[in-house]
Amino acid sequence: MVLRVAPSPSEIAARLPGDDLVAPADVVMDRAFDLPAAPDVVWPWLVQLGKRRAGWYLPRSVERLVPRGRRALRHLEPRWQRLTVGDVVPDWGGRDATFTVAAIESERLILFTSTRGRTDLTWCLHLTPAPGGSRLHLRLRLAPVRHRRVAEVLGGGFDLLTVAGLARGLAERVA
Repeated sequence: MVLRVAPSPSEIAARLPGDDLVAPADVVMDRAFDLPAAPDVVWPWLVQLGKRRAGWYLPRSVERLVPRGRRALRHLEPRWQRLTVGDVVPDWGGRDATFTVAAIESERLILFTSTRGRTDLTWCLHLTPAPGGSRLHLRLRLAPVRHRRVAEVLGGGFDLLTVAGLARGLAERVA
């Protein structure tokens, strides 16, 4: 099962859509993982991702600990398959936290933007074909960040755990 969410050096060095929207970034978090399905199979799962949508995919072993009403979907839901530039998707980053779709290219990328307090952020989900399936590269960019080291260590640790859960949960769903 997917456990490794480390990007390659070339993924870290790559320019992604949205990099210019938060530039310079005080904090950049890159994560990437392989999935056992082609991009056309993975894509609908990414489109429906989010709070008050299909949820945040976690592995079955973790979801058993989550109240039934808060678990992510384990099927594709037609009503969540439409996502366009300008759509607002609620997020778990606080009661009023949201993401706005800034760019979308079918079976390739979704770029979200948001402002949390005085910090602007972008979150890019970049999907590419890979041997045996797909590769999903996620990049989070933040600025300005008042306590950069805290964001890198604590925020980075939380991001690593949530993306590792997403990697395993998404792999279960597309397999």
